[in-house]
Amino acid sequence: MSAFPRTEVGGLSLSRMIIGTNWFRGYSHCTPSKDKLIKDLVANRKAMADIMEVFFAAGINAVMGLGDDLLADAVKDAEDRTGVKGIIVSTPLFPINRDTPIKGFDPGEVERIMDAQVKCGAAFVMPHQGTTDAMVDRCSREIRKMDQLCKAIRDRGMRTGLSTHMPESIVYADETGLDVDTYISMYNAMGFLMQVEVDWISRIIAGAKKPVMTIKPMAAGQIRPFQAFNFVWNTIRDCDMVTVGTMTPDEAKECIELSLSILERRVSDLKLQETRSKASIKTG
Repeated sequence: MSAFPRTEVGGLSLSRMIIGTNWFRGYSHCTPSKDKLIKDLVANRKAMADIMEVFFAAGINAVMGLGDDLLADAVKDAEDRTGVKGIIVSTPLFPINRDTPIKGFDPGEVERIMDAQVKCGAAFVMPHQGTTDAMVDRCSREIRKMDQLCKAIRDRGMRTGLSTHMPESIVYADETGLDVDTYISMYNAMGFLMQVEVDWISRIIAGAKKPVMTIKPMAAGQIRPFQAFNFVWNTIRDCDMVTVGTMTPDEAKECIELSLSILERRVSDLKLQETRSKASIKTG
């Protein structure tokens, strides 16, 4: 298998595919029973490490999600098995209230959360969209008090970024020169969880001043991988990334091979899924 393409973010080399963790945490974006299934199957250290081992072995060593003990332990297991160093892209929530846009974030809470990020070994800290998007001010075209968090991240030697579902976050951060290295943005062919049309988000990603880590390429399982990856890989820049979540090591292998085949413009080596109705079109 070919080495997976890489890019550079904040002076650090990253694989252009990033391991997503929604399928580790039980966030199906579907039903409570689907959430429970994911948690029962995957939300443990061994299962997470088994999946990450496949990605790490292919040179895909960046993991996006909340940086905590569980994720750090699973990353360490994958590191030990493969000899590949993992890179944690952490997306913690910082508490907000009606006073935060004026008075700023609570220093004690910021300190507590930052200490946890340092402990888990996060290379990037990117405030979750629940924090970022709540601070977006469309009137003043800025993200209020976000410079406070960016400074706290930098002071601890970590790289900065914003996780967002709002296209305004990228536009305003660029306009105001906010001290960030990268952005996380929704991006998929069906517009799942995106706030404006897909072509608008595509244009914003293309115009961003920093590399963009795209998420939800398969729309939480609503788009088949073949269609999903053909869309995202062919419509982002060479500096941008795609975040992929899987529930099994075999799914990880499929996503890697399919993505490589698209990037290399060749037919994938993957065996097609079969049903009885396809018997009449088989050729060999």
